[in-house]
Amino acid sequence: MAKKLPLEGIRILDITVIWVGPYATQLLADWGAEVIRVETRYNAIARGQARVTPEQAQAAGLTGFGYAGNEPGDRPWNRGAVVNAHSRNKKSMTVDMTRPEGREVFRDLVAKSDLVMENNVPETMEKLGVTWDELSKINPELILVHIPAFGLEGPWKNYRTYGSHMEAIAGHLLLRTYPGMDPGQISDVFPADAGGAGAAYAALVGLFHRKKTGKGQVIEIATSENFIPYIGDFVMDYTMNQRVSQNLGNTDTEMAPHNVYRCVGDDRWVAIACRDDQDWTALTGAMGNPEWATDSRFQDPESRLANRDALDEFIGAWTANQENWDVMKSLQDAGVPSGIVADEADSFADPHLEDRGFFEELTHPEAGTHRYPGIQWKTKKTPNSIRRAAARLGEDNEYVYKELLGFSDEKYKEYEELGHIGMDYDESVT
Repeated sequence: MAKKLPLEGIRILDITVIWVGPYATQLLADWGAEVIRVETRYNAIARGQARVTPEQAQAAGLTGFGYAGNEPGDRPWNRGAVVNAHSRNKKSMTVDMTRPEGREVFRDLVAKSDLVMENNVPETMEKLGVTWDELSKINPELILVHIPAFGLEGPWKNYRTYGSHMEAIAGHLLLRTYPGMDPGQISDVFPADAGGAGAAYAALVGLFHRKKTGKGQVIEIATSENFIPYIGDFVMDYTMNQRVSQNLGNTDTEMAPHNVYRCVGDDRWVAIACRDDQDWTALTGAMGNPEWATDSRFQDPESRLANRDALDEFIGAWTANQENWDVMKSLQDAGVPSGIVADEADSFADPHLEDRGFFEELTHPEAGTHRYPGIQWKTKKTPNSIRRAAARLGEDNEYVYKELLGFSDEKYKEYEELGHIGMDYDESVT
């Protein structure tokens, strides 16, 4: 008999969008929580994409959504990489909360749930009644987790933003810009959205608080604030020394070499770092003790840091004629921190991840069979794996409306006719 997962019996209503929120609820669903995505048939942004027809997607070349086989299909909202990555182990129901009867459905679900999580603009949630003042009247033991960009109060409360904007506002974008370049010359990354892990932790704290006190809790975790500690050393350096760091690229402020170096092949790189003289001696030994390594410019850590540009040229000339895996292997054997700069193909082919069984194969009824990133951590006495591929839009409507809320067949049909229930987006809405 399989062991129960630790969050079994916890029901979560998920009104999250894009990445930070869906990632948080994914972590909770992975460990047994019943996560029900509360979705609408009138706005596909919750599934990580603009609402487009298959014809529009093909005409615009929108393969960036990561459609299976680069084909949007009849229901592109079910075939995208974003939703399939973060909606595993979840259920999906549809309801239009902009209408009174839709809000009533949601309120009835709140009465039967343990936790609500959302990461929308605060004023939108206020209009829909997704606030502590409203929901605690229905369920005083509820845990309500808000993940707004900038918080539930303050002058930026209702600013619209994505993870890339919050990265810029928090100060990370200038840090990772390469020397001699401006921020507009580098691509977006979304480290702020990784704060979903913090939101999942906050939800567990709320549940633990309820277990101890019997009382519900409202939790506010501003995504931008949650990200700033990721670069806390630079913030503290400014507060202590009034020093503004920028244009670091892949270098470090305290050690050299610390960079990525080009290798044989198209866009193939390796990362190398030396923490101290011991690493430096091991590195130069692995390189065959080149004559330039005895140059006075590189005699100690301080000298190497001051002359890191010249040092990078020498190391880059050495790696340029080698495979990145070979460089990594030789340096790791010598005890030097080093690793290839991997792309997705490298990750899927990684023998270490393969040996650990990290990737799991899932079959989705519309996206097909693919390998997915596995569960983020392992527990020795509670084996775990992905139980279900991402729910299609509205896939669990009958379960939610009929089993949880007790709708009759007639009432269910009425809500279908009203447009609340369905598995397709209403293309008449622009």
